[in-house]
Amino acid sequence: MAHILIIDDSPTEVEMLTRWLQKGGFKVTSASSAEDGITAAKRDRPDLVIMDVIMPGMNGFQATRTLSKDADTANIPVLIVTTKAMESDRVWGMRQGAKD
Repeated sequence: MAHILIIDDSPTEVEMLTRWLQKGGFKVTSASSAEDGITAAKRDRPDLVIMDVIMPGMNGFQATRTLSKDADTANIPVLIVTTKAMESDRVWGMRQGAKD
């Protein structure tokens, strides 16, 4: 069973994504901050990280860059999820190491 880590500060978004992914047969864990998510990714080595962009403290772009540069987490694909529709945000996320 593939393991997906959701990093998002919105309990509503986490609950929605968790339910949807669990119905698809995935193991799902979550972290409510970028800092906690980085710790969880290093500890648990998920198969995929779903990363929110806008979070207090470290944002999703910074967390993605941190994960992509760390030898322990660099191979974990990161999918950035945001309600922002600016092309520059998509490009910036990919430059930080996101896969999509």
